[in-house]
Amino acid sequence: MSEGKGGPGGLRERTRRAVQAEIVATAMRLFLERGFEATTMEQIAGEIGISRRSLFRYFGTKEDIVLGDHAESGRVLQAALEARPADESPWEALRAALKALVESLPYAPDDFLKITSMLHASPSLRGRQLEKRQQWMDLLVPDIARRLGPEADPMTEMRARALVACALACSDVAMETWVRSNGTVDMEQVFDEAVAAVRG
Repeated sequence: MSEGKGGPGGLRERTRRAVQAEIVATAMRLFLERGFEATTMEQIAGEIGISRRSLFRYFGTKEDIVLGDHAESGRVLQAALEARPADESPWEALRAALKALVESLPYAPDDFLKITSMLHASPSLRGRQLEKRQQWMDLLVPDIARRLGPEADPMTEMRARALVACALACSDVAMETWVRSNGTVDMEQVFDEAVAAVRG
């Protein structure tokens, strides 16, 4: 039996995903070799052997190429959080989920450092990343709210959003500190110290 072209497992969808993966791999190589700002969409298209118009059918901007899987990372983070023990504190659950996310990323340590450095060095990337992080908030808040207490309390969601926002901010601080140290500091330790500062 043949698969439907438009279905999730169809040939058309598999082909599209394969092209997207090739674009991302090629673009990331160019970004790391030449710098994000110095690399153009035309150069990416030329390297792959497709037209600029075809490239824009898959990604509207360079930022989308780098951050296109950010939504998927949010779902990985959500699943990791929901897998934590129900009686675990919000802070411990968020810490473990964030650690699981980092460990799930398909990058060698050196490449991850280069990619993270690129993210922090580009204002346009940082801005888009912050926009996409808002989606993470919406995914994580329900679990944290359940850990905080009765849903009937109208302030529970507010407290959950505050906790998630602080945890993500501490994660960003830890990542930035790690980048500035050229990967020499312990990212987990910096995260713990940042959380301790917030909670203190």
